[in-house]
Amino acid sequence: LAREFAVDARSDVWSPANLECASQQVERGLIRVDADELTYPLHIMIRHGIERDLIAGAIEVNDVPSAWDEGMRSLLGIDTAGNFRDGCMQDVHWFAGLFGYFPCYTLGAVIAAQLFATVRAEIPDIDDAVRGGRFDGLRAWLRRAVHGRGRLLDGLSLVAAATGKPLAVDDYVHHLPSRYGSAAS
Repeated sequence: LAREFAVDARSDVWSPANLECASQQVERGLIRVDADELTYPLHIMIRHGIERDLIAGAIEVNDVPSAWDEGMRSLLGIDTAGNFRDGCMQDVHWFAGLFGYFPCYTLGAVIAAQLFATVRAEIPDIDDAVRGGRFDGLRAWLRRAVHGRGRLLDGLSLVAAATGKPLAVDDYVHHLPSRYGSAAS
C-alpha cells in the first residue's frame, strides 16, 4: 500500500490528503473492475492470454478455468481454483461472445499518460491549475491537440500528432511510481 488510509471517527475522511491516499491504494484482488491502476493491467494480461490461446486453438473452452487460475496465481498471486463466482466468468464479455478488446483498456491508460505528459511539458502549471479546479488550459489543449483531429486521424497517428512521438509505454511507466511510490516498484 502506498500510504495508510485513515477511516476512524477522528479523521476527516473527505480531506484532500485522505482522498489522495484512498485513490492510491494497491491491493491484489479477484475482480478486474475493482482493481487499482497497478494491478488492472495484470487482469487484462490474463484475459488477453486466454483469448489468444482460445482463438489460436492452443486451449479448449474446458481449459479456461484452469488457465484462469494459473494466470491469477502467476500474475497476481491469488488462488482462484473452484471459485466460479469470482473466476473466469466474472466479466460479461465472454459469455456475451465479446472477444479481443481487453487490451484496449490498458492501451487507454498508456495513451492517457502519454497525452498528459505532453500537457505537463506544454503547460507547466497544469497540476496547480487542475488542483485549483481550473480546467480551461487543459480543455484548450485537448481541443487543439486531440478533439479537433479526432475524425481526421487514426488512433496511433492522433497520439503521435498530439505528443510528437509514437505511442510508447515510457510515460505510463513513469506515471505509476510517481503516483504510487514504492508500491509501483
